[in-house]
Amino acid sequence: MAHVAKKYKAAVAKVDRVKRYKLDEAMSLVKQTATKKFDETVDAAINLGVDPKHADQVVRGAVVLPHGMGKAVKIAVFAKGDKAREAQEAGADIVGAEDLAEKVQGGFMDFDKVLATPDMMGVVGRLGKVLGPRGLMPNPKVGTVSADISRAVKEQKAGKVEFRVEKAGIVHVPFGKASFDPEKLKANFSAIMEIIYKAKPQTAKGVYVKNVTLSTTMGPGIKLDLAELAAQHG
Repeated sequence: MAHVAKKYKAAVAKVDRVKRYKLDEAMSLVKQTATKKFDETVDAAINLGVDPKHADQVVRGAVVLPHGMGKAVKIAVFAKGDKAREAQEAGADIVGAEDLAEKVQGGFMDFDKVLATPDMMGVVGRLGKVLGPRGLMPNPKVGTVSADISRAVKEQKAGKVEFRVEKAGIVHVPFGKASFDPEKLKANFSAIMEIIYKAKPQTAKGVYVKNVTLSTTMGPGIKLDLAELAAQHG
């Protein structure tokens, strides 16, 4: 434990808590502060000037990361007939309808994402208490309910991530692994920020992006230069 604490303290010492880092420097620093033996996920915590209590200020969306998430995603699809075949051909790992719903109700959860065609939502809706708490319930707003199920599957396999603002006005979203090159991390993060800025509610008042902090799974927070972000995406 002492050895672990020593590594973490060394990582923390590399970060100036007062400074707001430029993107290039931040991405390089993220890699330097990953101290675990496993390949840590890199996350962004984006503090927005919105009030999620109001439905018209709930910021949510999805984006296909240019360089993916660095891990295989196991996808379950609720579809029938031709759509089921399309899903399988696109690379879905599990495809089914009422039979799959019964398995899920029975405790089967060996998948990372759930997609569905619109006609299957009557069946999927009954799984709300099982899928909802795990953040797996399909939703048309983020493209996990789609008539173009082949495209939906391919996007998820390519590294599509979803985000939704929390009660405190913060969006937490992963955008890669510590093993990624800094340029790949930067490209993935920039793709997310592009969508975040475009999703600004018309009713949001004052400063929209108030703070952005990057960190690895077990690493210290690295604050970003907001002026640079606004110049690139605002």
